[in-house]
Amino acid sequence: MKRSKVYGGEDRFHPAAGRGRDGGRGGLQQGRISDATFYNWKKRYGDLTPSEVKRIRQLENENNRLKKIVADLTLDKTMLQDVVRRKL
Repeated sequence: MKRSKVYGGEDRFHPAAGRGRDGGRGGLQQGRISDATFYNWKKRYGDLTPSEVKRIRQLENENNRLKKIVADLTLDKTMLQDVVRRKL
């Protein structure tokens, strides 16, 4: 997934930070993110600490890597099965 060049993730802004008059949006101007980005991020990671968010992202990346490996192995298996069927 392509990441925005402006928004750097949990190290730039965390929804739990700055809960003042603006309802927790204090970092929007500093981080230059849109309202939609903020609320999507808050919905997904709102109650988590930055270290928990980092761990979730690591797990998501690992999961995506493993899914690609499974897809490649499944394709290889299918190709080999086709070869065997043609020889019989």
